[in-house]
Amino acid sequence: MAPRKIIIDTDPGQDDAFAILFALGSPTEIEVVGITTVGGNVPLPLTSKNALKVVELAGRPDVPVYAGCPGPMVKTLMTAEYVHGKTGLDGADLPEPVTPLQSEHGVNYLVRAIMDAPEGELTVCTLGPMTNLAMAMTMEPRIVPRLREVVLMGGGFFEGGNATPAAEFNIFVDPHAAHKVFDSGVPLTMAGIDCTYTAMMTLEWLDRLRATGSRAAIEAANLADFYRQYGSHKFGTPGRPIHDACVTGYLLAPEIYEKRQCAVTVDIVSPETIGMTVVDWWHVTGRRKNCNVLRRIEPAPFFELMLQRISALP
Repeated sequence: MAPRKIIIDTDPGQDDAFAILFALGSPTEIEVVGITTVGGNVPLPLTSKNALKVVELAGRPDVPVYAGCPGPMVKTLMTAEYVHGKTGLDGADLPEPVTPLQSEHGVNYLVRAIMDAPEGELTVCTLGPMTNLAMAMTMEPRIVPRLREVVLMGGGFFEGGNATPAAEFNIFVDPHAAHKVFDSGVPLTMAGIDCTYTAMMTLEWLDRLRATGSRAAIEAANLADFYRQYGSHKFGTPGRPIHDACVTGYLLAPEIYEKRQCAVTVDIVSPETIGMTVVDWWHVTGRRKNCNVLRRIEPAPFFELMLQRISALP
């Protein structure tokens, strides 16, 4: 079977780096045809530079990186240096990238790539705010039925939010973009924080990853060591969730996720709950079930697979 073709839309971010390395280490199942970047965890110039650093760390400078939107459709950009550090990839010693960014804007690239590909071939994986994809859908609505699926890290329901009491960070940064995508009719799979909080990196797993000896694995473990510093007030263990890697894990092993098809809407009105993903888990609204919602992951097979794939990189 041919590998599944994906575009990764991202705002690296240490957990984004894990998701990208995980995908690039799985070439028989996943073909990363391009990467688009967005302002999110850190501003766009840094997310773009970081994406280039990650593809070079993976030994895949052939994967093109396109800079997209610097900020949300309506709101002012909110970043998360308090989690990811000043660069967004604090913790690793990665050289300045040699590979240049592509000259084409990320939104234009999304439209062109999706329109040029056979219908149903491309999956877009959003690891940050959904600005680029929403703008692409606005600019060229014909891309929506051409997509195989959108798989996103974002949102929450029983766990509430992590940016506000109600909203998860990626959705909160650009709720209007998320509303556009969730309302578009595209097939959606959502890895929210209810799912990602069950994917906890342990110190023992990081030791195993580092011990494999590949440069990609060692630097990924270094990134995780910095990333783990955040959240001690929330998680009463030394483990930390590796949010965005759950998207790659779903593409490779959907059977290890508990999931349910649900109606999901995104609040763009209330000042208290803007960015909240309202998940009809119990099917009480009668609304169209527009999203495959991931609730839990089986951590053991997920982390074994990720260790295997990242350590296979140079």
